Amino acid sequence: MSGSAQHHDHDHDHDHDHQHGHAHDHGHSHAPRVTAANERKLKLVFGLTLGYAIIQALGGWWSGSLALIADSGHMVSDAAALLLALVAYRVAAKAANARFTYGFHRVRILAALTNGVALLLLVLWIGWEAITRLREPTEVLSGPMLVVAVIGLVVNLVGFAVLNGGHKDDSNLRGALLHVAGDLLGSVGAILAALGILWTGWNWLDPALSLLVSLLIVKSAWSLVRDAGAVLLQAAPREFDTAGATAAVRALPEVAEVGHLHVWTLTDETRIATLHITPAPGSDPLRLPTLVGELLRSRHGLQHVTVQVDPPGTLDAHCA
Repeated sequence: MSGSAQHHDHDHDHDHDHQHGHAHDHGHSHAPRVTAANERKLKLVFGLTLGYAIIQALGGWWSGSLALIADSGHMVSDAAALLLALVAYRVAAKAANARFTYGFHRVRILAALTNGVALLLLVLWIGWEAITRLREPTEVLSGPMLVVAVIGLVVNLVGFAVLNGGHKDDSNLRGALLHVAGDLLGSVGAILAALGILWTGWNWLDPALSLLVSLLIVKSAWSLVRDAGAVLLQAAPREFDTAGATAAVRALPEVAEVGHLHVWTLTDETRIATLHITPAPGSDPLRLPTLVGELLRSRHGLQHVTVQVDPPGTLDAHCA
């Protein structure tokens, strides 16, 4: 046996176990569990979103409503985001190869990040237009604006209900859901603006409510960008207790030392860890990877664990 002993235990969509001369213990499922169902949901909402965006743009142009025009632009952006999410699912389904050994699942994270950034940029545009119109209010036809906004509310409620029934741990679907939620807020804002203008004649309500809606969207968009960025930077999952996991491994009677635990997220369902250990006197080094891997998977929610077993007294030197 060389300076380290390793064992692989993979759990993909089919079961197979195999061992190599290194000390790994892998238990992970790279394939998204409900991708096909989520993809169907996205196709339906994409059709609804794109179709209504065209109607809304025409209604906003006719009525002179910034709330409708902004929400139409928002929906066009959302249609593009939904299309990007659909493409991401197809690309993520490609098999791993010699170069992309983890596969292409992080394309979904990239799509989520792109959606979040696009949403933030759109909010900036809406905010700029709203401030301009607050300075110089323009006449708005509240009647047509109200009709189009109510239709939009119904469309967005349907889209939100469809996507909200999808997989909650899918950041790609979550990004699409946030776009639709933003559209939903936009429709509510447009309805309130139309009613306010109809009752009071205050045309400044249209850009004011558009500005309010854009501010409400910022929080969700930033959260999406932050979370996707953390995954791409290989940060440990927010709820993962690194110190607790290290202590749990160290408490095993067969383990003498633990060091250099690294945990990151490959994609929404797959969390990966690597760590170094040294065996306690009398313990079997070949058994340790399986023992440690089972512990981390069962107690700490990891799917893929790689354990390197170092000779006693060499852990720090090997990790250097």
